[in-house]
Amino acid sequence: MLVVEDNSIEREGMAAVLRQEGFDAVLAANGKEALERLQDKPTPDVMLLDMMMSEVDGWQLLKLLRPHPDLMQVPVIIVTGLGIANIEWARSLGAAGLVRKPMDVEHLKHALARVFGTGTNLVRFTVPQPNEKPVF
Repeated sequence: MLVVEDNSIEREGMAAVLRQEGFDAVLAANGKEALERLQDKPTPDVMLLDMMMSEVDGWQLLKLLRPHPDLMQVPVIIVTGLGIANIEWARSLGAAGLVRKPMDVEHLKHALARVFGTGTNLVRFTVPQPNEKPVF
């Protein structure tokens, strides 16, 4: 998953939650870094996107992705503290979900579950406890 957030504490916090839930997290501090990460392979399964960032913000990033159909296929969950944000607003921007800041871990988990559902081939792993073998 690609986490695009300019606040390093929030970015690392989201990554920690994702990793605890068994997801891999690639981090970007703004839309410019996100665009670079998106051009790498493999393409992420989902992007958590802050809208208000320096250099290239969330709106600009979404516009930059439009000419790239393969990148537009990556589901976007907007993570924002904007007062105007609601799910209809997020969907009008092409997003698959919305999580409001300050981020509630359970809301993030529910947003991910709505995006992926139960019939996904998303690779998840469980973090092994000491003296256990990893489960894939």
